[in-house]
Amino acid sequence: MRRRFGNLDSTFAGKASLDQFDRWREDRLRKFRNKGYGNVVPNVAPDLRYLQHNRNEPSVTWIGHSTFLIQMAGLNIVADPVWARRMAFRKRMAPPGIELSDMPSVDVVLISHSHYDHLHISSLRRLRGPKKMIVPAGLKRKLLLRGFLQTQEMHWWEDTAHHGVKFTFVPAQHWTRRNPWDMNTSHWGGWVMESDHGPTIYFAGDSGYFRGFSEIGRRFKIDVALLPIGAYDPEWFMASQHVSPEEALQAFLDLKAKYFVPMHYGAFKLSDDTPIEALQRLEVARRRLGIEEDKICLLRHGETMRFDSNKPDYEAKDGLDS
Repeated sequence: MRRRFGNLDSTFAGKASLDQFDRWREDRLRKFRNKGYGNVVPNVAPDLRYLQHNRNEPSVTWIGHSTFLIQMAGLNIVADPVWARRMAFRKRMAPPGIELSDMPSVDVVLISHSHYDHLHISSLRRLRGPKKMIVPAGLKRKLLLRGFLQTQEMHWWEDTAHHGVKFTFVPAQHWTRRNPWDMNTSHWGGWVMESDHGPTIYFAGDSGYFRGFSEIGRRFKIDVALLPIGAYDPEWFMASQHVSPEEALQAFLDLKAKYFVPMHYGAFKLSDDTPIEALQRLEVARRRLGIEEDKICLLRHGETMRFDSNKPDYEAKDGLDS
């Protein structure tokens, strides 16, 4: 019998009854009549010359959804590679910030979990470079069968080092499934990236709000937290697996991170919330919690956060264009 993974506190996410799906379908029909998706996350022309030649400075570039190019200690690291033009029969809302053909050679790929909006096999195949895969426990066999031979799998709190960067797999509250038979047969989580010189970066992957954020904050001194803010509506169904914008800000405080980069919004229509709603709720909660405005780094697709002495060099943006 294959192992099935679970969450802290035995919280079960991802399973819904037929009644719940019927309720959600009715809610969606009603909400979509009153919602517009005209506001999308803007794209900027990426600094390809810098990204393709940079082997000295740490940087974070948002490609879209949960996909990032992270440069640390001379490594090009891609988190959750998804360049798909569609997801669940819906077109992508905005193009990727960097086209696959323009990506630099990739040294390491981090996977948070096996859902299709976080692991797109076609995208992964087309990335150039050595592409050492570091993945959750239970996922290695699937990738080996698809020809990805440099794959290492890890359990929560395990770590590995690669050319000066330490990668630690940390807990999240979520679930996995790619077909009707493999529910939770591979794990899920986030990644903490550390190097001797440069910022410590936490990539949360996908998660509901849980006590694990505080534990991660106790174990690491995080400079930048890449946290999801989308796919939370309807909250009666999504709360166990996706944080709301308000919960993402609370997670940021639990982590004791210096800066917060929102992600997991603006690329795919995975639930009933819209990008503008997520950002509006984020701003209201930021003011209520008294978090300084410059601690929230709203990147545009293709935009790069560069670092100077562990302090990000960026310009605050409005977040959405019509």
